[in-house]
Amino acid sequence: METQLRKGAHAVFNIQFHIIFVTKYRKSVINEAILSKLREVFSRVCEKRKCELVEFNGEDDHVHLLVDAHPDNNISQLISFLKSASSRIIRKEFEIYLKQFYWKKEDPSFWTDAYCIVSTGGAPLEVVKEYIKAQQKPKM
Repeated sequence: METQLRKGAHAVFNIQFHIIFVTKYRKSVINEAILSKLREVFSRVCEKRKCELVEFNGEDDHVHLLVDAHPDNNISQLISFLKSASSRIIRKEFEIYLKQFYWKKEDPSFWTDAYCIVSTGGAPLEVVKEYIKAQQKPKM
């Protein structure tokens, strides 16, 4: 399988992240309707940030995203945009359902503060290291 590179004004890139968000207090609150809405929100946020939501799925207490990112993005800001937009919309649209799990009005979070992000890519790290080591030395 060949690596697909994206092009920007001054860059060619392939930046992909596997991101995991966990619900606040690890509550089992995600149902099919919430999962569907999350996909929609994450896709919209990614599009606005010049990213692409490549893959998305989840279970009742966490979700997995595979995001193809643009180099203009600051990773922590991208995470913040994804979490805040999704939390705000989910808490608003599913307010009645979520009241049975989250009752504190002063803490409107849907996600825990933590997250997991792992870079993904084509070649294994050892192959990339060997490729870099094998580059020809400049002639002096």
